[in-house]
Amino acid sequence: MNKILYFFLLLVSFSGLAQTPIDTVETDKGKMVLYSNRTWKFLMDEEFDGIMNEALFNLIQADTNLNLVQTWDNNMCFTSERTNDLSRMNDTLWLCLVDDLHKQYVQPVPGIVTSRYGYRKGRYHNGIDLNLRTGDTVKAAFSGRVRYAKWNDGGFGNLVIIRHYNGLETFYAHLSKHLVAPDQEVKAGEPIGLGGNTGRSFGSHLHFEVRFYDSPMNPEEVIDFAKKELKDENLLVHKRLFRPGAKPSDEEISGESIAAVQARTEAVAARKYYKIRTGDTLSQIASKSNTTVSRLCKLNGIRPTTLLQVGRQIRVR
Repeated sequence: MNKILYFFLLLVSFSGLAQTPIDTVETDKGKMVLYSNRTWKFLMDEEFDGIMNEALFNLIQADTNLNLVQTWDNNMCFTSERTNDLSRMNDTLWLCLVDDLHKQYVQPVPGIVTSRYGYRKGRYHNGIDLNLRTGDTVKAAFSGRVRYAKWNDGGFGNLVIIRHYNGLETFYAHLSKHLVAPDQEVKAGEPIGLGGNTGRSFGSHLHFEVRFYDSPMNPEEVIDFAKKELKDENLLVHKRLFRPGAKPSDEEISGESIAAVQARTEAVAARKYYKIRTGDTLSQIASKSNTTVSRLCKLNGIRPTTLLQVGRQIRVR
């Protein structure tokens, strides 16, 4: 029995789950774990912490005013428990939606828009609805990794959530069937489910959301659904994007050009951080990071005698 399978057996025995892993299979999509009840799941590196874009993660960590949370959880729809407040953003961030490694955007379904983002029937509609017939194939908009693929009691019905390399998460709701499993890597355009009418839905359609750190933005800020293409490969993320019901025309920013925001974003993203662990001292952190205690103090606005809080990030470069 290999070490990975042994790890899963231990995990199952401690969690009290009834089903037991019986085998692992290598596939072109990664290692798959087979369970005794004939279900399966793609095996994720046990060290994976949900960070798909390390530069963006460093950038978010640099803004201590935000304290944003984004864990990796296959069972939680919103991993921050909706505590993230993007209205507190001070700066504008630059996201490159596609790059040399992940080059493509694909329209999830070809159907027309039937309901837009914004205020609807006494509540905010946090996504956009696209027409389809039950059984139509739904595709991943960008490349990434499936974080959630299960029935959702909050009204989404059968739901798939994908976290992408560009820093966004996309939601695909009301599916009739899942075609992917949690932790599975997917490419843009790969089938992830079949369209349906599950959950709080009246008529077959795809409810599609674009979120950044759990906060919804208008998908039409990113995508031209009529042309079935991205509006721009660059996305400037700022607090006005996250106003409930915001329209793209309301979300223009002034002052900085895309090039200026990009340059500032890249400069901040180049910073490096270290997560403080039990027993760490400034001297040990400085040694691990090839720097000095005085440099750490200057970067973080602290003194050599400052008590280090376990779990917090300290800038090392």
